[in-house]
Amino acid sequence: MPRLVWLGEYGKRYGTPELKVEIADGRLQSIKVLRGAPCGATWRALEKLIGLEVDEVATRYGLDVQFQCSADSSGWDPLWGKSPIHLAADMHFKALERALKEASAAAEED
Repeated sequence: MPRLVWLGEYGKRYGTPELKVEIADGRLQSIKVLRGAPCGATWRALEKLIGLEVDEVATRYGLDVQFQCSADSSGWDPLWGKSPIHLAADMHFKALERALKEASAAAEED
């Protein structure tokens, strides 16, 4: 994912979500936000995920992001065909899904 280098520390910490997770016994053990949404939804939506089965965490995370997102839910993006909160949920879902795949692949190598 490209980072907004020209925005300095802000561009490094905020933007398209990036996560790193650890999995053990089919459950999410830990999660670290490498980059997230400036509204804080990336962090707040993670609070209930630790200990859940891997198969359910990505969907749960996307839903929780919608509740934590501070974007105007009545806004509608004509390019995406979604409201900003639904777009945020999709982006966070994909970020966690990607992190889970990376963690699973690393576990298989061990």
